[in-house]
Amino acid sequence: MEEIELYLDDAREQMAKVLSHISHELTKIRAGKANPAMLDGILVPYYGAMSPLNQISSITSPDPRTLFIKPWEKNFIHEIEKAIMAANLGLTPQNDGQQVIINIPMLTEERRKQLVKQVHQECEHGKVSIRSVRKDTNEQLKKIKGAPEDDVKNAEEEVQKLTDEYITKVDGLMKKKEAEIMTV
Repeated sequence: MEEIELYLDDAREQMAKVLSHISHELTKIRAGKANPAMLDGILVPYYGAMSPLNQISSITSPDPRTLFIKPWEKNFIHEIEKAIMAANLGLTPQNDGQQVIINIPMLTEERRKQLVKQVHQECEHGKVSIRSVRKDTNEQLKKIKGAPEDDVKNAEEEVQKLTDEYITKVDGLMKKKEAEIMTV
């Protein structure tokens, strides 16, 4: 039935969005390597409006331990430094008059374990979201009027397969990020 296919496509799309969101959130968790995505979400006052850091500067990583933030306008260097300090990421910005330089410190064993816990929490939230999509889709399938029971049962099985597939993908992301964090 066409209606069943629409619900299945919607479930697949929603689960893909959850996976994409988790993947993006995991890039923000630093693994001891400099990554411009670590600074996503930092807002800087820019001509009276709060603007994302990556829209008022270029952020590069010349080596695994350093980030360079080169603002489009040099008079915003101090604002960028303040915003990074206020973000409470455990990073100490310095400037050379041209750009902001952030040296990424080595992670302690204790900090690595905290980050792994954070990764597990983020992935667990994602799994809960995926299961929620499954639940909502199954409820919608049961409400379809005039649909043969076998079709609804087959669709529910398909939703379960999708759920298992996406949870396996989340576990894969989690293992990969965990290995990245624990690698010294």
